[in-house]
Amino acid sequence: MPFALLIALAGSLAIHGAALFGTDVELFGSEPEPVSLRAEIQPPPPPPAPVPEVLHPAPMPPAKPAKPGVLASARPSPIAVPAPAEVPVEIAPEVPSTAALIIPEPAKPILPASGVIRFAIFKESIGFQVGRAEHRWEFTEDGRYRLTGITETSGLAALLKPVRLEVESSGRLVAGGLQPETFRSLKNGKDANENADFDWSTAAVRLSRDGSLRPISPGAQDILSLHYQLAYLGKLAEGASIDVVTGKKYERYALDSLGEEEIEVPAGRFRTLHLRAMTDNTTEIWIALDRGRLPVKIRFTDKKGESFEQVATELGMP
Repeated sequence: MPFALLIALAGSLAIHGAALFGTDVELFGSEPEPVSLRAEIQPPPPPPAPVPEVLHPAPMPPAKPAKPGVLASARPSPIAVPAPAEVPVEIAPEVPSTAALIIPEPAKPILPASGVIRFAIFKESIGFQVGRAEHRWEFTEDGRYRLTGITETSGLAALLKPVRLEVESSGRLVAGGLQPETFRSLKNGKDANENADFDWSTAAVRLSRDGSLRPISPGAQDILSLHYQLAYLGKLAEGASIDVVTGKKYERYALDSLGEEEIEVPAGRFRTLHLRAMTDNTTEIWIALDRGRLPVKIRFTDKKGESFEQVATELGMP
């Protein structure tokens, strides 16, 4: 490849670097954020004070005349009948009817307890590999999960623009799928300040980028766990929508189904479901229906028509 073309490629890589390697890559298009509703819970009014019970003296029998030489006994005192002790009754605070406060039961993973998937990343206009990626997952017996992802430039692209991104998602595996609790990101070994902390007891997520606290809906994901949540979405062949935290923002992503396709990538031949989202950019993803719905191909096309394709080179599962 002529050296002048390589220099031109470097400029193009700089333009598309954020789309390809950013921790908040828009895998699917976004819609306007849903309007959040705020509800304030007021405690119930205190119970009325108990009315004290009036004690009445017991009737006294008539006094008997004293015998000669014997002092008359003292008249008996009134017998006080105490009122029954008041038992305090705890009034449970009112709990709103919302799924956010319900802790789902742990669920069994669809994938094996651990595994890895590796990708090669190409710029389609030149058919030239510009990067590689690796995802690892781990599901523990106590119902928790941990996902890690590494994306980095490779070959000539690494010489022109070395970038290495590391992300991690951890949380619980519940009946509805993955329930992330933390999302962390590093860029070239340093904190990228694109982290998120989920609080499902209050249905909110805090973004480190601006410190904002955003309401979330049940089933919301971070940008890494999204790939593995697809296995738990019902009727995905009919399309779906899902809320995603990217590390910078919180958006609703729409998925259109383009039907089943059989494709071949370096990792093998797979029967896949082809999904697409279209906004200013277009993102397509092919998930392997017979391999736990793992993503085996991803294509990102920007509004100028430039495309990057990510294909699986290895599926490492027991």
